[in-house]
Amino acid sequence: MNRPPTSVFIVEDHTIVREGLRALLSLDPALAIVGETDNGHEAIRLVSQHKPSLVLMDLSMPDMNGMEATREIKKRHPEVRIIVLTVHKTEEYIRATLQAGANGYVLKDATHAELKMAIKSVVDGKTYLSPGISEKIIEGFLDGSGAAPKSSLDMLTHRERVVLKLIAEGYQNKKIADHLCLSVKTVEKHRSNLMQKLKLHNTAAITMFALENGLVTR
Repeated sequence: MNRPPTSVFIVEDHTIVREGLRALLSLDPALAIVGETDNGHEAIRLVSQHKPSLVLMDLSMPDMNGMEATREIKKRHPEVRIIVLTVHKTEEYIRATLQAGANGYVLKDATHAELKMAIKSVVDGKTYLSPGISEKIIEGFLDGSGAAPKSSLDMLTHRERVVLKLIAEGYQNKKIADHLCLSVKTVEKHRSNLMQKLKLHNTAAITMFALENGLVTR
């Protein structure tokens, strides 16, 4: 007995990439595109509305990045499967994305055949990593760095993540305090806490962490 098409929702902020994905996947009768957006916040709302089986999620988006959107969608709808499509290959990105709840991690230079394989694997309940990504994860365990993530957004409270993002965007403590309607002392405390949790020692390290985890873009 044939099963119904897998409902797919696309989250991608580059129009040409989003349209290309839609056109490509629409050729497969086993898939049905039920919606799309270029925005992480919208993705959370629309996934709740459309209830797709699968979400294809870009990581680097303005406003709310794909990692945050993935975490929130999985919190609200743990049954929804999510494949991240990204150009990022660093181990920190991979680990943080999987910790956020992603079921697949596919690089944007993947072939159509690989994307189809990833979708089939994830829909069947498996986790899929692009071949190059799998090698990085294995290497991490072999050299001992895989025992625990080096740093993780999951260690931070929501407020600490917001403060980290604003620091990385170049805001000083006073500006952050004004923006968040907090006292400078409270912002300094959040800053101290997040630096301690992530073992970051200066603003440059905070900025690099934010870039590597998709909180800000170059």
